[in-house]
Amino acid sequence: MAQQRLHAIVDGRVQVVGFRAFAQRRAIALGLTGYARNRSDGAVEVVAEGPRERLEQFLAALQQGPSAARVEGVDHWWGEADGRFKSFHIGY
Repeated sequence: MAQQRLHAIVDGRVQVVGFRAFAQRRAIALGLTGYARNRSDGAVEVVAEGPRERLEQFLAALQQGPSAARVEGVDHWWGEADGRFKSFHIGY
């Protein structure tokens, strides 16, 4: 199965609500690698690599977020995976 990369910027009330940990749990459950980190503008940046079908499931989860979050939008784009990630981690 071909690997792809999902790069997403999640806007809304997504910091200090457990969003990065939520993304990490979902990514690990789907067997994805990459990271989630806070941005200085209040958004969360997420980069994930894996099979397209699993990435689409992950994107749907990001669009919902954890119960304490309020996701207002998710800008995203697709690219080729380069395999640089060994796990899914939370960036700071």
